[in-house]
This record gives sequence, structure tokens and C-alpha cells, in this order.
Amino acid sequence: MPLAHPAADVWTLLADIAEETPAAPAFIHGERALTFAELLDCSARTAQGLADLGVGPGDRVALWLPNVPAYPILYFACVRLGAIAVAVNTRYRAVEVADIVGRSGAKVLACAPGFRRIDFLSILADIEPAALDKLAAIIVVGDEPASVPPAIERLSRPAHAANHALASARCNIFTTSGTTSAPKFVLHRQGAIASHAQQVARVFGFTAPDTLSLAILPLCGVFGFNQTLATLAAGKPSVLVESYEIDEIARLIAQHKPTTMFGSDDMYARLLDMMPGRWPFRSIKWAGYGAFNASLEDLPERAQPRGLRLVGLYGMSEVQALYARQPLKAPMARRKQGGGLPTSPLGHVRVRDPETGELLGPGQPGALECAGPSLMVGYYGNEAATAQAMTADGYVRTGDLAQLDGRGGFTFLSRMGDVLRLSGFLVNPLEIETHIQKLPAIADCQTIAVPRPEGVRAVSFVILKPGAALDEAATIAHCRHGLANYKVPLRVFAVDDFPKTPSPNGFKIQRGKLREMAERLLPM
Repeated sequence: MPLAHPAADVWTLLADIAEETPAAPAFIHGERALTFAELLDCSARTAQGLADLGVGPGDRVALWLPNVPAYPILYFACVRLGAIAVAVNTRYRAVEVADIVGRSGAKVLACAPGFRRIDFLSILADIEPAALDKLAAIIVVGDEPASVPPAIERLSRPAHAANHALASARCNIFTTSGTTSAPKFVLHRQGAIASHAQQVARVFGFTAPDTLSLAILPLCGVFGFNQTLATLAAGKPSVLVESYEIDEIARLIAQHKPTTMFGSDDMYARLLDMMPGRWPFRSIKWAGYGAFNASLEDLPERAQPRGLRLVGLYGMSEVQALYARQPLKAPMARRKQGGGLPTSPLGHVRVRDPETGELLGPGQPGALECAGPSLMVGYYGNEAATAQAMTADGYVRTGDLAQLDGRGGFTFLSRMGDVLRLSGFLVNPLEIETHIQKLPAIADCQTIAVPRPEGVRAVSFVILKPGAALDEAATIAHCRHGLANYKVPLRVFAVDDFPKTPSPNGFKIQRGKLREMAERLLPM
């Protein structure tokens, strides 16, 4: 069995499976299946292609790709070289791509200009040339979605002889919101990635003979990445889903009959509305989900009678996704909550009073801290942020509000700070506010998130400079040009001042009152 021997590094994880079950499908994309042997061979040859471009141990390769075969091929090529794959969200636009490529010092950027939903080349054209100066090459992949991308074939050489994969080798950078407008770079090593994938495969039941995973969530995010790699660690196939279009997801469910899928409450709500029949999810054993939209609190109760058993999870880039899961047989009230029991037997959580620093017992809300083998190495290029996030005894301060459940697990309650969760991604509102404040008419900006029937959306409030008028349409267009679509505010409202309350350190903006204002101003 693929999990008989723990893999010390990510390349060995793949190589062991390819040796034992070479003809088994690893990825299904369109009408084509990529076997484990083919994946191993393509990745080894692509590693030599990257090496010819000067990529070696420790170098960064930015993967700005949708869920297509090029992604895992390039990822495992990086792993073999001891290089670091930098995940770039396909929803990112010029400002964000330039920032990530520039600050990570990526040597190569891979994108898919033929991908029918995103005009990658036009976005690249909007980036200042100086921001891409450190790139040795831009790799363009794929114009035929059902084949191994032609550019990967062009990069391919005989299999790269030198294998630099090590448990200690750094291999992944995921971006996450920080306390400034610039996202932090969460760095992981191969040993942590490989061991977590194998542990998730065991605990989540992916080793069952009939396992077929529907990879809906983007591989550029830790949630989608960990689901897909855990499925691979079990030696089972994943169906790569290129887009988040609900009708396409529904079609793939009907076609492939997956046993495993993960997503947001918004996604499941829309699937329930679209898919006819009493039990349209008959093949799904259970479905992991994140509850981000407060207006969908009763979704698990509505989904259960139609054969969809939703189970709460917990994860973040710093500890990897699927760090914890609620017990499958727990009562609905518990099972639908975020959090649960740590996936790893070496995982451990605690809750601390944010004011006194004292550790709290079960049922007492406080700041969640997590430990275990899936933790990050740190924030790449930011030692100060790493020191702030990590405790002396090896826990990461998550920034989440949670409480212990008295059963060895915990319940996630909310974010401690003001970070927004939009389309399943954590977004620092300062990213949006800073971009809006580039407009000459805007003196100040605050952004909050509001649950809407179509999902959680950002809404911005601005204070105008003297004599200026708000052009709401132009402001939204400015955001749409520079930011990912999910960060674009639904509305922008001008106010004379923000609601504030005094505190020992000055006045604090009352974001709760801004949210109430937005809810009054937005028609349902």
C-alpha cells in the first residue's frame, strides 16, 4: 500500500506510489488521466528543463496557474530540484502578482495564457517591467486543457539526475494576509508537507479503495493543495477542476461520482439549489466545509436530508489546511462547527487569555495556539513576523478566537482581528484600503465584510478630500483593475467621519457600526 512506509520528503512520496501502482491515475483532467508513472516521469524531465533555466536548491518558482496538470508537474519538478514553489492566486492582478514575484525573488514565473477565463498576458503587460527584472524566464503552459501542456514538453529533458529532495528542504510558499498591506510568505519544508499529506490520508479515510477526490479549491491555496496532496499520498486520483463555476462542478459530480470534496458554505448552498433530485450527492461519503457566511448557518441541516453530510474543519497556511476535523459521528451541532480534533496525534492546541496571557480551560474563549508536525518553518524573508507568530515552545499564534471542547479538540469561533474572509480567502482590509487611497479624491478608507445572498462581500467607506466628489463606479473599476475580483468592494460609500470610540491608546474605529451601516444601505 502507498502508505506502508512514511515518506521523508515530497519526491519520495510520489516516487514510492509510482513504483507500487505506476498505471493508477493520479489526476484526471478533461478526458485524460495522468498516471502516477507519467506524473513522475514528466516531473523529472521538467526538473531538468527548469535546471537549464538556472533553477536550483532554494530558488523560487512562482506558479500562477489554475488547476491543470501543469501545476503538479511543475510542483514536483521544484521538489526534485530542492526549489521552492511560490503559490500565486489566479485571481490576482497586476499589483498583487508584481508584489509576490518581486518580494519572493522568483527566478521563473509559470502562467497559462491559453486558459479561457483569465487573460494572463494582459495582466503581465500591466506590470512595471522593473518588477519582473529578477525573472530568468516566464513559462507559458497549455492551450489544450486535456493534454500535458506543450510548454512543459518543451522544457522537458531526460530525467534530471541530481535529486535534491530532502525532508529539510524548503518547498512551498503560500501567501497570507499580515498586519500590513503586503501579504506574508508562509514557508514550509518537504518533511512537514509529506508527513501531513500521509496523516490526512489515513485519518480522513482517503486510503479506501473507491476514493476519488474532486479538486475544486485552487491548488494555489493551502486548502486545495492539502486536499489534493493527501489524496495523492493515498495513491488515489483527483479530478482537477479548473474553475469555480457551479454548473461545471455539478456536471463533474454527476460524471465522476467523487467520494471526497471540500469547499465553502457558499459553494454548497449553490450546489444544493442547482442539483435536482433527492440525493444528488449519493457518492460523497462526507464533505469538508468552511463556514464563512453567517446567513448560511443552517446549511448543514438543510444539506443532510439530501445526502450531503457537511463536516467542520480547521486549517490555515501556517499549520496547513486540514489541521483538524470534527468527528464524523458527532451530533450536528458539534459536527458543523469549525475546529475539531487535530489530525496528527502529535498535534496539540491550547487557548490563551489575550489580556492576561493565562492558559484557559474548556469552554473559555481565547486566542488559539497550535503545535504539531505540520507547522511552518516561518515567514520567508520576515524574521520579525516569524518571532511574533511563534512561541518559545513551538506553538504558532493563529490570530483566531477559539475554545477548547474538553474532548482533546477545539471549536473555532472567529478571527481575533479584523481580517476579512472573502471567497474562502483571508484578506487584510488594508490591502483594499491602501489601493483605494491611491485615488486622488480619497483621504481615508475603511473596509468591512457583509454577508450577502451571493456570498460575503467587501464594502468600503471613504472620507473624501476637501472639495472632492465620490465617483463610485470609477473607484470600483480602479479596484477591479488592480485587485483580485473577490477583493473588489460591492459598494463604496462616502461618509463625513468613521464611527469611533475612545480607548487608552486613542480613538478606535467601530467596525461593527460600519457593518451595521452597510447592512442598512444595501437592499436585500
